[in-house]
Amino acid sequence: MSDALTLPAEVRERAGKGASRHLRRTGRVPAVIYGGKEEPQLVHVEAKELMRLLGTGHFMNSIVNLEVGGASYRTLPKDVALNPVTDRPEHVDFLRLAKDAKVEVMVPVVFINEEDSPGLKKGGVLNVVRHELDLICDADRIPSEIEVDVTGTDVGDSIHISSVTLPEGAVSAITDRDFTIATLVAPSALKKAEGDTSQADAGSGEEASS
Repeated sequence: MSDALTLPAEVRERAGKGASRHLRRTGRVPAVIYGGKEEPQLVHVEAKELMRLLGTGHFMNSIVNLEVGGASYRTLPKDVALNPVTDRPEHVDFLRLAKDAKVEVMVPVVFINEEDSPGLKKGGVLNVVRHELDLICDADRIPSEIEVDVTGTDVGDSIHISSVTLPEGAVSAITDRDFTIATLVAPSALKKAEGDTSQADAGSGEEASS
């Protein structure tokens, strides 16, 4: 489970592009807290601290407690706008979470027990179709990653969402199909060898019939 993060923030007195540019020049990043049944609240956070949290790799699927003027807001980051040139954050949207809330998050996939896959042992390649899973989770139990066990998989096998055990409190946000997460394919060298063999067999057949 992703650990909750804490981020100090200050109330943003003015909205607009000019005010936002001024904040960025002083090392701050404009942000908004929205959701629930309350009005959106304009705030700003320190750019360096935000960059540090973004660097954890799990900022977008972590609960972030925003500390604003003695009050604490339990939120989930929903969007970070980045400068197209510098990649520095320019604006952040935080979703305010109610008690016992469920949230939709993208959770990274990791593959385990690759040494127990016959297909990988013979040189097969794991072709990852989805590097993240779109899940609906209890806000207090957002997994930091989803483990996908490849034990026993062979070349030609596919791993679908139905074969993955999700943590308690988490379900797939995609429910209309049993989508593929990864496939185990033959390496290009093996494919070429098979192609050459097929051509040779075809040639032998033509010679025999002539």
